[in-house]
Amino acid sequence: MNNILVIHGPNLNLLGTREPEIYGSMTMQDINEDLQKQAKEADVNIDFFQSNHEGEIIDKLHDARGRYDYIILNAGAYTHYSIAIRDALAAIEIPTIEVHISNIHQREEFRHHSVIAPVVVGQICGFGLDSYKAALYVAIRKLQEEG
Repeated sequence: MNNILVIHGPNLNLLGTREPEIYGSMTMQDINEDLQKQAKEADVNIDFFQSNHEGEIIDKLHDARGRYDYIILNAGAYTHYSIAIRDALAAIEIPTIEVHISNIHQREEFRHHSVIAPVVVGQICGFGLDSYKAALYVAIRKLQEEG
């Protein structure tokens, strides 16, 4: 059975109350529950991790080697400046999809650039919960294609 890891970065634990005009009213738990249902229907194992700390996210990425077939990562603000997370992604060589709830390209200028984009298989942003669901759909499809 295939294993997928979803990593939620800084401040995503505050979803539902954090800037609802940008991030909506869904909570991180809502996202996890929806993804859990989607994974179960596809007969895929899915685990979730959230941290506000860069080093913990890096440790989790390192620990993912040999355990996970795909990663879905919302690195939050680390997307825009964490060379350390970028390097960890490159080192572990696990296909990773970068997700964002909001469209980072329609927001403040500093959010337009992702330092992790060059080392992930793709980026999905701007669709709220559906950004995560689309990423999971793609990961499942790719794993099925690989057989």
